[in-house]
Amino acid sequence: MENYKIVFIGTPRFGAIVLEKLIPIYKPILVITNPDKPRGRNNTVSPSPVKELALKNNIPVQHDFNNIECDLIITAAYGKIIPENILNIPTYKAINIHPSLLPKYRGPSPIQTAILNGEKETGVSIMVMDKEMDHGPILAQTKHKIAGYPTLEKELAEKGAELLIDIIPKYIKGEIKPKEQDHTKATFSKIIKKEDGKIDWNKSSQEIEQQVKAFNPWPGTFTFDKKSGKRIKILEVKVSNNELIIEKVQPEGKKPMDYNDYLKGNDKLF
Repeated sequence: MENYKIVFIGTPRFGAIVLEKLIPIYKPILVITNPDKPRGRNNTVSPSPVKELALKNNIPVQHDFNNIECDLIITAAYGKIIPENILNIPTYKAINIHPSLLPKYRGPSPIQTAILNGEKETGVSIMVMDKEMDHGPILAQTKHKIAGYPTLEKELAEKGAELLIDIIPKYIKGEIKPKEQDHTKATFSKIIKKEDGKIDWNKSSQEIEQQVKAFNPWPGTFTFDKKSGKRIKILEVKVSNNELIIEKVQPEGKKPMDYNDYLKGNDKLF
């Protein structure tokens, strides 16, 4: 284990996957994450995945930027803008793992947006952070094939962590020089809202398939029963010969079921 004083900043599952890979090699001296908040169906107040993992590994946790003294800050899916004066505290600044091939898909939902847009590949970028969002110079990138969201998120976090572990000593020794992004090619992702999951059946089969892959499990994709008006989650679809085939649904108040079973007592959804 290298003796660098590292502060890790992150919040959700993506950040926790990165942190778990990092701990055996570069165990942080401190983790900063967002405060506990209501989660799940019962809105039980609980810590973020990053906080849970940090406490399990006896790493101090705080929710603010007070008293940060370190060699390097590492961020992964923190969810908030970090003030510039904080980024400049460490000797080696702050580096971020971003799950896209920057400058493409800056912003809060790069994985979902890549799937939604029908990309064949995406990847991970490791950059030196500056005061603008996902704007800093690139240290390293790696490409990866597109998959459904939960799988792709896990794979990108793991690949990003492996790449990070590889480049940290090279970066600190000056063997890797940050390369400015081509800002003229920047594109942006947006904050995803629950209503984004509503399916427009007028869209192409491919577009609907990409929406289902991008937005499950959250915010989920859904439609409404024509007679009852009840919400029906669309869990799995596929496209065959340009035709959309629904495979699994979940009617409101019921368990997931095969679409063919749903049709035994209900009309087609489109």
